Amino acid sequence: MSNIRWATIASSLSCLGIGSFLGKIYGTRCHDSCASCNGPLHYFSLPVAEAKVNTELQVPVTPIRQEISAKGDAPAGNNSRVSQIMRFGFPGLDNVRTLKDYVISYDRRNRTANWVFEHLTPENVAYNEYVDRKHCEFVEDESFHPYHRARNEDYKGSGYDRGHLAAAANHRSSLQAMGETFLLSNISPQVGKGFNRDAWNKLENYVRKLTKNHPNVYVCTGPLYLPRKEPDGKTYVKYEVIGKNNVAVPTHFFKVIVMENEKGDFHLQSFVMPNQALPDNINLFNFQVPVDSIERAAGLLMFERLPRNRLKYINGKKI
Repeated sequence: MSNIRWATIASSLSCLGIGSFLGKIYGTRCHDSCASCNGPLHYFSLPVAEAKVNTELQVPVTPIRQEISAKGDAPAGNNSRVSQIMRFGFPGLDNVRTLKDYVISYDRRNRTANWVFEHLTPENVAYNEYVDRKHCEFVEDESFHPYHRARNEDYKGSGYDRGHLAAAANHRSSLQAMGETFLLSNISPQVGKGFNRDAWNKLENYVRKLTKNHPNVYVCTGPLYLPRKEPDGKTYVKYEVIGKNNVAVPTHFFKVIVMENEKGDFHLQSFVMPNQALPDNINLFNFQVPVDSIERAAGLLMFERLPRNRLKYINGKKI
């Protein structure tokens, strides 16, 4: 075990108070008066393996996946791509599945992911005339038991968009790679106008633009269900569910991003955005929060194997 200094810019946290709210709820060491704090960084080794996937381009795509056990055991096989994606460790090990170009941990109770992990490069986000989302369809993830799946009819008439966690435009290397992002296990109910089609899309575009100056960009994305104090003075975790399968509607979403530059140095940025319509002129950097507040809220540990001595900036502040 060792420690890493998680520097933050508390003064730039969201006008909605997300950063300070998370700090109060989860006891984060970062407060308005501090510039940096100590947080855990654990090192461990985990064997990984890439799924064997069909090479034919089909729409919709039915992927063949491998599952990693709770003990961290992975099936034998070619693990090169998964090793690239999960280079800095797994945030958690609940129902982990590997796809062609991303890795997912699935929450069977809430019928959406715990987290998805991506490795972006200039090549796999570049425009490809042969890979277009118009050829993709939202489909059930048949690798999970029917009891635990979301279905398209759950979203019909709900008022929510089918929002991607691993964004489709991040995976233009092949139609199969993009098609697998339309599996409903990679989808969460998101407010449409003002969020999924606007503020969240703006954050996704920002992440892709980072590949212009960074050969490697690693992204962990997931839902949050944050507590809120009610008029009776008690604190509750409340969230809506939709459809016959009770698909959970997250109250917030997070993205934790690590960028590697040409020198092999790393910058980390972490965001939490509420699942609600936001103003058109919203400043994304108002939603930066200390990464340990996300870890506490989500029950995850982010980028545990990231080399401490090569992490130079956190949320724009030099360490």
